[in-house]
Amino acid sequence: MKKLEKILESIKVLNVINDPTRSIADVQIDSRKCKASSLFIAYQGYNTDSHAFIKSAIERGASCIVLDNEKYLGEYPVQYVLVPNSQRVISRIAANYYDHPSREMTVVGVTGTNGKTTTTNLLYNLFFRLEHNCALISTIEVLYDDKVIPSKLTTPDAISLQSLFRRMSDTGVTEVFMEVSSHALSQGRVADVDFDLAVFTNLTHDHLDYHKTFKDYLNSKKLLFDKLSAGRHCLVNIDDVNGKVMSQNSKAEVHTYALRKPADFKGKIVSNTLMGLQMLIGGHEVFLRMVGGFNSYNAVAAYGTAMLLGKDENQVLQILSTLVTAEGRLDMIKVPDVGYTAAVDYAHTPDALEKVLKTLVEAKDKQVKLITVVGCGGDRDKKKRPMMAKVAALYSDQVILTSDNPRSEVPEDIIADMVVGISEKWQDKVQVIVNREEAIAEACEVAETGDIILVAGKGHEKYQEIKGERFPFDDKKILKAHMS
Repeated sequence: MKKLEKILESIKVLNVINDPTRSIADVQIDSRKCKASSLFIAYQGYNTDSHAFIKSAIERGASCIVLDNEKYLGEYPVQYVLVPNSQRVISRIAANYYDHPSREMTVVGVTGTNGKTTTTNLLYNLFFRLEHNCALISTIEVLYDDKVIPSKLTTPDAISLQSLFRRMSDTGVTEVFMEVSSHALSQGRVADVDFDLAVFTNLTHDHLDYHKTFKDYLNSKKLLFDKLSAGRHCLVNIDDVNGKVMSQNSKAEVHTYALRKPADFKGKIVSNTLMGLQMLIGGHEVFLRMVGGFNSYNAVAAYGTAMLLGKDENQVLQILSTLVTAEGRLDMIKVPDVGYTAAVDYAHTPDALEKVLKTLVEAKDKQVKLITVVGCGGDRDKKKRPMMAKVAALYSDQVILTSDNPRSEVPEDIIADMVVGISEKWQDKVQVIVNREEAIAEACEVAETGDIILVAGKGHEKYQEIKGERFPFDDKKILKAHMS
């Protein structure tokens, strides 16, 4: 139990109705999780206004309601706390309730359109191998203290995040490596996370269904660097045109990494094959068990972060040479006695798809085919759909357009939006198979010795979301079944 006065520290309060000295058992933004003496925060979300669930929260035992809509004040005999913007205080309330646990650990946030998952996974595995009690918060999973928790969001909601930090700190975690999404930044989910170091990977076309403009998307990412305090560090990819923008106005010490431009942490590709990357990192030659030029950036970002955190260079490079990318990130699949190779990748933006396809084109023999199976998610940025199809057709010898996570949309409508990007000269090599498993089966059927199949868009996901329901679906399992 914690006194409400403590929970509301540093929060502007417009009005309090009923006893302000009561004790609070927990804080919630989901009315279904409320219990006796819960504090429930009602706010206007992107799709839902949770003020409508105040009654439900009270019926489950909530004794205090934080809200910003005066219409609901005093409706029931519980305590009400009126604030200017209840969504903006969720993070502070959660941090106050859990006693600001992120201050007790070194927290590294990685943001950007692509590369977040691989970079955070490399850092977690690197520090784990260095025998640190570290933690990972990623799109795929949360890892700490021998616990493996599947992720629902790239960055958890503010209350779940602060609760997670408290559990991590209490088990002795010293470093946390976490992905930080633009949604989390714009919604204030990480506003009260005490970041020690922030990393910028790159910025390309994505999430414009939510942000509406690229400038808003960029500014959301920039919030991570703007909030860093003096004495902290930021590490930005200076090869990306937005790298300098990210670090503008940051109070933190600015550091850069790159492959093409002069930088504090420099990498260079010596060779790039399906076996891996031969690189120079910090002037040292190292072989990485990762494929693709984009992964060279992830490796240099991890190296630069480790250097800024004071780790031994030789140890870091030695361990990096043994690590692999995160699940579903250019995940190569080879089945014995099958003459072709397959790969699964999470690429769901035009830029990410182009990078993966260019990597495979450069690595394969000219006489063999690259067959790409790709779709686009429903209820997401429609502008990128024709761009995705165009990129697939440009680099592939054969393209199968299929369903991804259609969500509330009709799969055929999504694919019709993609087909717009296919010019007449490419139409003969493009076919549509709406059922994703049938599309993967067709790719396996037509593949010949030496060919490469890329199944893009879902990567590590183990489901397909259709009409609000998630059905089991694993690209890797389905590929292996049809390759056998």
